[in-house]
Amino acid sequence: MERITFPGTLDSLEGIRQIVKEESQRAGLSKKAAYNLILAIDEIATNIIVHGYEETGNEGPVDVLTENADGKLTVILEDDAPPFNPLKRELPNEDFFNKPLEERPIGGMGIHLTINAVDEFKYELADNRNRNIFIVKTGDD
Repeated sequence: MERITFPGTLDSLEGIRQIVKEESQRAGLSKKAAYNLILAIDEIATNIIVHGYEETGNEGPVDVLTENADGKLTVILEDDAPPFNPLKRELPNEDFFNKPLEERPIGGMGIHLTINAVDEFKYELADNRNRNIFIVKTGDD
């Protein structure tokens, strides 16, 4: 897997997006699949930087790892922020979506979009690092 390290700052988001865009093109993803993957990565990377680093007073990297193999493109975001498993968060349900926007609670929508934007989303805590794993099928088996 190729690893590229970015500082955990909002200024890094454009570079992270660019890496994912390039890897999506190399993997032959459709425009829609690439857009969805970039959207998902952007959401989680922003959460890492804002909630994991800035709001906690911490600093650290966001590592982007990519691999195109076995018919799928895998992108991993690793960070040193406090452990946070987005899959443990309560996701919006039908009641949430039936409420007017101004009555909906804040939070969770980005994670919901992330999970639904890719073929598979996983979280691991490995060596005290958060690992958010995004998998998109490429069709190249």
